[in-house]
Amino acid sequence: MVSSAGSAIEWFDFFSYGTAAALVFNKLFFPASDPLVGTLLAFVTFAIGFVARPLGGIVFGHFGDRVGRKPALVTALFLMGGSTAVIGLLPTYDAIGVAAPLLLVVLRLLQGIAVGGQWGGAVLIATENAPRGRRGLYGSFAQLGVPAGLMLSSLVFLVTTSALGEKQFAAWGWRVPFLCSIALIVVAIFAQFKLEETEDSRQVKEEREASGTSRSPVVEVLRRHPRNVLLAAGAVVIVGAGFYLFVTYMLAYGTTVLGMPKSTLLNAVLVGAALQIPALMAFGALSDRIGRRKVYLTGALGMGLWAYPAFVLMNTERWPLVTLALVVGQLLFACMYGPQAAFFSELFTARVRYSGASLGYQLGVMLGGAFTPIVATWLYAKYDSFVPVAGFLGLAAAVSCVCVLVLSETYRQEEEAEDVAGVIDADNEPSLTAS
Repeated sequence: MVSSAGSAIEWFDFFSYGTAAALVFNKLFFPASDPLVGTLLAFVTFAIGFVARPLGGIVFGHFGDRVGRKPALVTALFLMGGSTAVIGLLPTYDAIGVAAPLLLVVLRLLQGIAVGGQWGGAVLIATENAPRGRRGLYGSFAQLGVPAGLMLSSLVFLVTTSALGEKQFAAWGWRVPFLCSIALIVVAIFAQFKLEETEDSRQVKEEREASGTSRSPVVEVLRRHPRNVLLAAGAVVIVGAGFYLFVTYMLAYGTTVLGMPKSTLLNAVLVGAALQIPALMAFGALSDRIGRRKVYLTGALGMGLWAYPAFVLMNTERWPLVTLALVVGQLLFACMYGPQAAFFSELFTARVRYSGASLGYQLGVMLGGAFTPIVATWLYAKYDSFVPVAGFLGLAAAVSCVCVLVLSETYRQEEEAEDVAGVIDADNEPSLTAS
């Protein structure tokens, strides 16, 4: 539960930036630009956080495999809480000029490094402590941070935009979500005292100390498991692209292209995020029964096919249909994200698991999520149509489906390993008639 709570607040911090980038950052930090360029520049700073995430995966992966899952997770929580709180105190372009967007970029980089390191720690603490045959379900608990963080972010922005006027929100109301991240520092302190290191991590640490091995876990995973790292990254492309199309770009599309009220879109995102919570656990548990690949593929294929009808529903500007468009998109995301923690952790041995899972996931999210709002904004501006945007998401889904099909199924690994161990033990038992 500690890893879930920390993950929820950390994603709240990360999503708050995305929501602010879609709603106000184009005016506060890039006011000299026209609206389209300002929106693109705001999304560029949003993308920078994703570019930094693989770096976070490398740094914290090394730390997590060499020192332990717990200290890596706690450090990432502190980094995210501190950098996000500072964004809430950052002067705007009107106050300090070009230094404002530059500082915003630096803080966004720190956010990206932090979230790139946090995911691996939260996921491995959940999956490595899971009972036999329940890693999918237990791994989904760490994934709950995404919808919980998205709900908190959307709710805080909804309350502030509804309670304050446009001028008040632009003047100071947007800072409230970022300053709330101080709570993450409290969670990090609590985790430091309450979380226990996993048995797998303790064994790996003891083995490294006994063997005197000094090789970097990141170098080791790239030498021994490069195929799985690349395929995992490809499998995540649609996860990042689909999620950030539905929860970030759609906010900008609805407000700037369709002229819909912010509250309508934020309410729709809020409903989808709430439904994601039980969906993530259900899909995680289902992957324990029928396999990771089947569940994941269903979500990836569905996401690619849903893009076109989602835009058709958005263009009606009717709240029930807009909500349906965003909710289905988020549930298809949950179909992939639910089993993903167990799926990716099972692709790598305990010795390099933090580095391998983190690097594959963060590379994929960078490729799929970082540039989706930018590409979608550019495609719509160039063609004045949502069709190329829907086609872009379909292409991302095709890439991920191929990668998942190439990957091996992993959900029976534990049982197969125990069966092999049992056969070996039986073969080594002395015969009763040998004497």
